[in-house]
Amino acid sequence: RCLDENRCFFVYVSCFKGTHSRYLLVSKPHPLRLQRSVAMVDVSKWPLFTLLSTQELASIRQACIFGAFANEAIYITHDDEVYVLGLNCSNCLGTGDSQSTIVPKKLDSLTGKKLISLSYGSGPHVLLATQEGELYAWGHNGYSQLGNGTTNQGVSPILVTTNLQNKRVTEVACGSHHSLALTHEGEVFAWGYNNCGQVGSGSTANQPTPRKVSNSLQNKVMVSIACGQTSSMAVADNGEVYGWGYNGNGQLGLGNNGNQLTPCRLIALQGLCVLQIASGYAHSLALTDEGLLYAWGANTYGQLGTGNKSNQLSPVQVMTEKERIVEIAACHSTHTSVAKTQSGQVFMWGQCRGQPIVLPHLTHFSSTDDVFACFAMPSVMWRLLSMEHDDFLTVAQSLKKEFDNPETSDLKFSVDGKYIHVHKAVLKIRCEHFRSMFQSHWNEDMKEVIEIDQFSYPVYRSFLEFLYTDSVDLPPEDAIGLLDLATSYCENRLKKLCQHIIKRGITVENAFSLLSAAIRYDAEDLEEFCFKFCVNHLTEVTQTAAFWQIDGNMLKEFICRASHCGAFKN
Repeated sequence: RCLDENRCFFVYVSCFKGTHSRYLLVSKPHPLRLQRSVAMVDVSKWPLFTLLSTQELASIRQACIFGAFANEAIYITHDDEVYVLGLNCSNCLGTGDSQSTIVPKKLDSLTGKKLISLSYGSGPHVLLATQEGELYAWGHNGYSQLGNGTTNQGVSPILVTTNLQNKRVTEVACGSHHSLALTHEGEVFAWGYNNCGQVGSGSTANQPTPRKVSNSLQNKVMVSIACGQTSSMAVADNGEVYGWGYNGNGQLGLGNNGNQLTPCRLIALQGLCVLQIASGYAHSLALTDEGLLYAWGANTYGQLGTGNKSNQLSPVQVMTEKERIVEIAACHSTHTSVAKTQSGQVFMWGQCRGQPIVLPHLTHFSSTDDVFACFAMPSVMWRLLSMEHDDFLTVAQSLKKEFDNPETSDLKFSVDGKYIHVHKAVLKIRCEHFRSMFQSHWNEDMKEVIEIDQFSYPVYRSFLEFLYTDSVDLPPEDAIGLLDLATSYCENRLKKLCQHIIKRGITVENAFSLLSAAIRYDAEDLEEFCFKFCVNHLTEVTQTAAFWQIDGNMLKEFICRASHCGAFKN
């Protein structure tokens, strides 16, 4: 709401990550820019990142998965080092060669550059903007989409400067084979493939270098840009939306399906203040300052969320029954749409793993990025993703960290002369045995040290650690003792974990001992598994010491059972 056109604006902003909203005072001449939230996302949900070690994953500050099959990745470390890996189609990794790599390669020319925006095309070609306002490009260049005036492949990052001298690039966007850049002053530059007018020059001739998009954008301050495959969109600081390029599916939202060679304002959104625009392959989404969501364009996969598959030539409001929308997501290489509400609910629709979903579907995700990791085709990232590592620990991580910590514990177990430090509250929450033990009428509730003599130190420590971590790390022989404990304490989940460990560690030498333990602790599934192993390796097992040390009755029962299975037939 304008208070003084020459001085400032009050702008209502809904925060992405919480449920709070607030008013921000934005002074001119700085336009309102919608800040994209930092995400709490596990990048290992994208298959390429499973190639990285734990240490490498922990070093990532920003990352992006791209490519026709989501086969390329770029990531930036906390030390501002840039690494790439993947298939390297059209030299899109920028490594100086055409070799693919599953081992991260460092891009030395970008070391120390703080990246603020990154986008990619279908070739693919890659654009990135630095905090200093520099623009770099590399990869496919068959239509001059790198902006260097040639059509030669960009085998390594090149600084794009033509018509951008003394300009600070703040955001980049790529279509299939064209490129957009937004400057700090709110100007839009475009170049590359222009068969449908997506460069906005007024013709369909390809544009080899960055050219300022003017016409109806003249004297307008633009604050956001987006690209479909062959279309372009931009948002002005007053919330107006402009589109140009291919419009065969109505993705420009102009009420018709004719291509536009220069920017045209979306009259249908007049009276609304748009904060964010997102473009899919051939559809568009817009988010207003009141948290309303509009969609238009192609709808073959239900990506408009209207409940049908009919294209829309003009914006239609969707998710009208839902609460305030705070973030929208789409990507020019997919037909998927995503929205996040003020309370953190994430909805998806469109092409989701090949299945058309025509109405917004509530997911269990907490981030729009997770939808693209798990359901988009290809499973690319819709933005340069920033991770929060810092010193933040989840509840589970905090519990794990505090196990056996003498500084915070309020109870000690003494086992085999060694102490294990724990917290009564955690034990009571996690285990029925301790919940009963720490009653006021039990002696143990008043003790600071509890002696344990029926179990060994490794076994009891592993049990207590399980209560903090939900995991067990023991050799099969010790897992037998833990199985005994789990049976005594009625911990069925722990009992199953022990059986799993024992199964993984069974050998000819210990098979009969494990079988005896399974019978002793009434673990039927494990007993069946060990019995079959013994029968399958009968000759070797009967030659082990464990076989001849077994109780006579158990040996007799084993022989009878094995005989019924035909183990002694020639």
